[in-house]
Amino acid sequence: MAEFEFAGMTFKGGKAAILLTALSTLGGASWAAFEFYKDYTDMREVVQNIDVDAIAARNDVMETKLDEAIEYTRDIKSGLRDDILRIEKQADRAEDKVRASEEKVREMIDSASERFETKRDALSSDTSREIKELEERLEKKL
Repeated sequence: MAEFEFAGMTFKGGKAAILLTALSTLGGASWAAFEFYKDYTDMREVVQNIDVDAIAARNDVMETKLDEAIEYTRDIKSGLRDDILRIEKQADRAEDKVRASEEKVREMIDSASERFETKRDALSSDTSREIKELEERLEKKL
């Protein structure tokens, strides 16, 4: 059986295993504490080196640009609204002109149709009269 002495005490068998486990746990915990402290000091140095004024100035610039972009967007929106209203008015005027033109063309077609019917009726009655006269002359000759 293995036996060893540590801090003036002699350890054998199972006690030796317990002591080795305790020592390795203590060593691991010490290493983890050292790494944690090292990370803390590194982060502390980084935080101390942060230029808060530069960050604030950059934020102010970005906020100004954002405000300008918002204002520009509002101007575009207003311009588009005005353009749409102007186009709607032009479309309404064009519709009114088309309606007026349609009405005028319909009236012209109706007027022309009436004239054609009048002329046709006149031609028809003239032709009928001429045919009657021709028939009468033919009957006299016969």
